[in-house]
Amino acid sequence: MKTNTKTKNTAVTHEGAPAIPSKPYTELRRAVLACLLWEDTFYESGQSIADRVKTLVPQIPAEKVAQLAIDARTKFKLRHMPLFLVRELARTAKGNLVGRTLSEVIQRADELAEFVSIYWAEKKQPLSKQVKVGLAHAFTKFNEYALAKYKGDENAVKLKDVLFLCHAKPKDEAQAALWKRLVDGTLQTADTWESNLSAGADKKQTFERLIREKKLGYMALLRNLRKMLEVGVDETLVRAAISAGASGSKALPFRFIAAARAAPRFEPQLDAAMALAVQDLAKLPGKTAVLVDVSGSMDHPLSSKSELNRIDAACGLAIMAREMCEDCRVFAFSDSLAEIPARRGMGLADAIKTSMTHGGTQLGSAVMWINGNVKYDRLIVVTDEQSASVVPPPKGKGYMVNVATYKNGIGYGPWVRLDGFSEALLAYIQESEVALED
Repeated sequence: MKTNTKTKNTAVTHEGAPAIPSKPYTELRRAVLACLLWEDTFYESGQSIADRVKTLVPQIPAEKVAQLAIDARTKFKLRHMPLFLVRELARTAKGNLVGRTLSEVIQRADELAEFVSIYWAEKKQPLSKQVKVGLAHAFTKFNEYALAKYKGDENAVKLKDVLFLCHAKPKDEAQAALWKRLVDGTLQTADTWESNLSAGADKKQTFERLIREKKLGYMALLRNLRKMLEVGVDETLVRAAISAGASGSKALPFRFIAAARAAPRFEPQLDAAMALAVQDLAKLPGKTAVLVDVSGSMDHPLSSKSELNRIDAACGLAIMAREMCEDCRVFAFSDSLAEIPARRGMGLADAIKTSMTHGGTQLGSAVMWINGNVKYDRLIVVTDEQSASVVPPPKGKGYMVNVATYKNGIGYGPWVRLDGFSEALLAYIQESEVALED
């Protein structure tokens, strides 16, 4: 009897379609770029995703892991997963790579202490030399406002603890004096809505003053709209701030979707502001078909504290695609397929979500129908890739955008596989196509 027989691929998606096992780096990238660390997803626990990342990091060249951590923080705007990647990298990487990477990944003062907390998650232990170097260099980035805002005196790991641990050296006498105030607890309190409200200031007066003085950041504005309505902030002032800060805010469409869900009264202003926020995106020529997954698993929240789900992220990408593409048709699929009316902004998101019952993931059938009935130069599929059917290749350029973190997917064959839900994905498509033409 012959024993040396052909092996069979047993990998499948969570809905049963055949899946091609990914190479370690591809699998790590998938796990990272749409991941909110330790948050459960529809099919997998947050802990299992974190464990998979820990297993994969040592299998990949350290330089590639380092660049992925930097991209995850700077391009995809993730916060905890990049820190986690650097922590895992610190177990095996040689030379000064960890120090350089950690310094670049840390973009906000509170991430200094958050990294130490992640480093000590398994047990409290001495920081490695390169971790100290990275933390020390990152510490020099932050001014008094940032240190006061995120000093974290109520946290297990405080900023002053990190300062003592990494032995950072100030750039000059002014910074030395600043750090002494941090240690002594005499920093000038940051004039933020959090610090004011924690000190017992009147909520209505605080929000109105900060808006008038242009001291309330645009993301903070979007996140606090419901609270502002509850305390009676001048709605005319709020509407003006929503409009004034949109252009150049770099706020992604799903942020506006979340804000409108929290404060429906401001939806008209948020819809217009969203258009301003995406108006400067580079344009994609030709005919584009966008296929959005509205299956049941896409209804799962992005995190335990979020009112947003994977469909919101997918709709955000569809909204950006509508604005970026010269000629764009949008379709939704679950167990069936439907073309979405040529709407923009919130109207497009609403039409996608209400297009059909959110059931199974018949992605293969949806792509087959698009291939047979739609003329396109590029097909952009936004999905969690958990198809119940085999997916055919695209007829033209094909991009499989995965907004989830699951181990197995179906973006095999000639598909270009992308992960996450940042505007960086569509920018990549535009840049890569220009590069091919050149």
